[in-house]
Amino acid sequence: MSDEQLAIHGGKPVRNAYLPYGKQVLDEDDIQSVVQVLKSDYLTTGPVIQQFEQDMANLTGAKYAVAFSNGTAALHAACFAAGISEDDEVITTPMTFAASANCVLYQGGKPVFVDIHPDTYNINSMSIKEKITKHTKAIIPVHFTGQPADMDEIMKIARENQLIVIEDAAHALGAMYKNQKIGSIGDMTMFSFHPVKHITTGEGGIITTNQEDFYKKLIQFRTHGITREPNIMRENHGPWYYEMQFLGYNYRITDIQVALGVSQLKKLETFIQKRKQLVELYMEELKNMDEIELPKQLPYVESSWHLFVLKLQLSKLTVGRKEIFEALQKENIGVNVHYLPVYLHPYYQTLGFTKGICPIAEKSYEEFLTLPLFPGMDEGDVMDVVRGLKKVIKYYRK
Repeated sequence: MSDEQLAIHGGKPVRNAYLPYGKQVLDEDDIQSVVQVLKSDYLTTGPVIQQFEQDMANLTGAKYAVAFSNGTAALHAACFAAGISEDDEVITTPMTFAASANCVLYQGGKPVFVDIHPDTYNINSMSIKEKITKHTKAIIPVHFTGQPADMDEIMKIARENQLIVIEDAAHALGAMYKNQKIGSIGDMTMFSFHPVKHITTGEGGIITTNQEDFYKKLIQFRTHGITREPNIMRENHGPWYYEMQFLGYNYRITDIQVALGVSQLKKLETFIQKRKQLVELYMEELKNMDEIELPKQLPYVESSWHLFVLKLQLSKLTVGRKEIFEALQKENIGVNVHYLPVYLHPYYQTLGFTKGICPIAEKSYEEFLTLPLFPGMDEGDVMDVVRGLKKVIKYYRK
């Protein structure tokens, strides 16, 4: 069979080796940074954590940063600090990883889903007002793929209704909204350091904030609700004494992890620039394909391009997304899909959520396809993806 025959039907794949959709990029400096901590006196709750938190605060322009064991823990802590509790409602988007809504459930609150904008795939800010009730406590916008949501409108709505804004910026480290860095616009902002994100600590997350009261609650929440601060303790039995003042969690991150983060953060700008270069090549090479819709970027934002998500124009294809996905995987192109709308997960269905709540998100999910994008790729990798996609689309074109 010729090379034009799809690999799924026995032809030769466009790549010999599998290309994942995302992957960490580590170098010797990263390794040595971790080794230094392993040789030091502190493996956890030591000085490197404070350094990493300060570095992140400086990067985002926030006054404070508090690191956690993972991004979900950080979101949970933010919901606690915001005072979310039973019967409170929190507005968010369904086009996200489940953690963006799970954090509300952890506090006994109820997620309220608002549909996405058809162009940006972020929460449609113009629809938020319709969902506000007397029980609404907060808004959790998600900067999907790294493109910031409409923060001016979201913050305006929040201030008019005395709501707290917790930005889920797991995709958006280094992104800009109207020349302002993501991380200091909302009341609190979460960043994730999972290996497929812009920088990694293995697992890890952080909350940035400008508000001291939130900062203090976050610090205490990540260590069982325990404090050693004499000015807030009810009693003081001596220098050994500490108090657990509320039910917190062990959400501490280790110095081993953040040592990697400190080193990775120095390369963030290089990583983002590489992502942008790869995206530019994708956009140029795929711009004339009628069977796909490329992502749209607003002129007043700078995406940090965590993901490159396109839409399949299924009406122009003889098969569905599943067949396209499987064919590309056989070509050794590690495509993915982001995301199943949160409320369609079986657990959320048991809570009473039903299909049809957010029709644009549901339709988009059926059409979305995520192409590989990470700074360890080169132009040759992008061209392999392009060749693989064009090969599969050509085969299944109507």
